[in-house]
Amino acid sequence: MGPPTEAAPSIASVSVRELVVLGTSSAVPTRHRNHNGYLLRWDGEGFLFDPGEGTQRQMVHAGVGSHDLTWICVTHFHGDHCLGVPGVIQRIARDRVDHQVQAAYPAAGEHYWRRLRHATSFGDTAVIVRRPVSGDLVEWPAGPVTLTARPLSHPIESYGYRLDEPAGRRMLPEELARRGVHGPMVGELQRRGSLTLPDGSTVTLAECSAPRPGQSAAFVMDTRLCDGVFALADGVDLLVIESTFLSAEAELAVAYGHLTAAQAGRVAAECGVRRLVLTHFSERYSFEDEPRFVAEVRETYAGDVIVARDLMRIPVPKRDIAPKWAP
Repeated sequence: MGPPTEAAPSIASVSVRELVVLGTSSAVPTRHRNHNGYLLRWDGEGFLFDPGEGTQRQMVHAGVGSHDLTWICVTHFHGDHCLGVPGVIQRIARDRVDHQVQAAYPAAGEHYWRRLRHATSFGDTAVIVRRPVSGDLVEWPAGPVTLTARPLSHPIESYGYRLDEPAGRRMLPEELARRGVHGPMVGELQRRGSLTLPDGSTVTLAECSAPRPGQSAAFVMDTRLCDGVFALADGVDLLVIESTFLSAEAELAVAYGHLTAAQAGRVAAECGVRRLVLTHFSERYSFEDEPRFVAEVRETYAGDVIVARDLMRIPVPKRDIAPKWAP
């Protein structure tokens, strides 16, 4: 592959939670949509989901680099979801990434993984750590979150993924001020759970804070409706989900193991999703068809819906802003 390139400046250290969309097509890329590729940046972690063909170049266009990756998560081994793996790993090697990059993928496709992992001759890297997935539920600690994998319903073994941040507490400035807690005292109260004030009184963390649910995100690719879809999507702040077809092709969707936009909307509505991102569109549809996808979603879901396009940056909605549509 030639001499190593100079490492690009990493953005992984920036505290940010956003989805960087690298590709939005399904089996066949189009002039305007690359094969799949989704980078979820989360407080210093970088989860690259389903790197399809051309992902390495899309990362350049998006301004993200190999040093920003800490996980590669493959849902299944159809080409549009994994043919970018060799280029991404070879770029990790070329850029001399020195931190571990975990690689999750269906264990039943181990032979495909090995072919992709060693597809060509290149100066290899030892930072890739295999995390083959099997069974009904797999969990890993992944920096500030827990990463979960659940099986989906597709003609070959396929898994969806979910990230969950632990619940915490939100400090209440008015309560802190009322009790005379300020400056370094706030940090001590957070660390210890209680604080003795100069006058001898005691203040507890519960008195000056409120529960704050952790944020969450889910990634659901090629699948029919199944229990795994609803379990992954339950209550998430951000749901990235395939909507390969419109309802007119519902029979085709079932036959090939895919969802329609209407079904994606139903999942989001029943699961209380806060932001819905549609992607993985059949090449039969163009940008002009996007309002039709939104219209189908709106039959059941009144929340925030985004029809993804390549190179979009979509923030994870903040937990302290309640969705207006929620009951």
